[in-house]
Amino acid sequence: MKPALTITDQISLLEKRGLIIQDVAKAEHFLYNVSYYRLKGYWWDMQSDPVNHGFKAYSSFETIIERYTFDRKLKLILFNAIERIEIALRTKMIYHLSHSHGPFWYKDYALFANAHKHQSNLGKLIAEFGYSKEVFVKNHKQQYPTSDPEAFKILEVASLGVLSKIYKNLNNQMPEKAMISKGMGLVLFSELSSWLEATTYIRNIIAHHSRLWSRNMVKQPKTKIKSPRDWFANTLQTNQVKKPFLIISAMIYLCDHISPNHSIKKQLKELITDNSHLELYKYGFQNDWESEPLWQ
Repeated sequence: MKPALTITDQISLLEKRGLIIQDVAKAEHFLYNVSYYRLKGYWWDMQSDPVNHGFKAYSSFETIIERYTFDRKLKLILFNAIERIEIALRTKMIYHLSHSHGPFWYKDYALFANAHKHQSNLGKLIAEFGYSKEVFVKNHKQQYPTSDPEAFKILEVASLGVLSKIYKNLNNQMPEKAMISKGMGLVLFSELSSWLEATTYIRNIIAHHSRLWSRNMVKQPKTKIKSPRDWFANTLQTNQVKKPFLIISAMIYLCDHISPNHSIKKQLKELITDNSHLELYKYGFQNDWESEPLWQ
């Protein structure tokens, strides 16, 4: 078991291992507000000796701060994209399915491919409505204590994860499933399902303030199916697929279709340009990515 170290001891240990710290006071302040353990992911590749944790020559604490700060700014921009995607999906599901199947369609097991999965999804949907503190939720509980909420109420407080699972489990033969996918800019609903799962995955990383820097993605959007327009002219390299780049690109594509005048792409490109000295291939930004149709 490792003993707890004071900030001063943490600084001394890093310097002993060869890390250059130009401004000790600034490093102390940073470590007091961002934990040593959280920062390890940003300096792991700067080590020359992973066993004894020695740093490569010229490695500096200032570089670690730059990496951390870039990652934080990137996640803030991406959360804007996720908000747009989540709200658009919710709106389209409520609109198309309520018009076709009534305000309580989410309770109709006949609309879903897998009854067991729907039972689980329905339980999560009801639970999220139950613990919501929204005023309209409280009003519903007070005015209609024995009545189920309509879809426009209960889905309004559903998480992206639950929404994506409900969408995926809709019967594939339903025209509304295709309408929703088309409204998000994709021809095939199977593509949208995988893109939503990947977006939810990256959303959870961001919501827990975890690291995107140099992280391999567990979820990946499907791209082997016929690629949509305004996507990629060239085949993506392995590192672009396994790093955040592919999911970020999928999010940009969705935002291009649901919110054509968004500034997310511009913000991302400006952030990357301002930090071009960092190893941005750690996110998968490489191989002339800016020249691809999606990023023009």
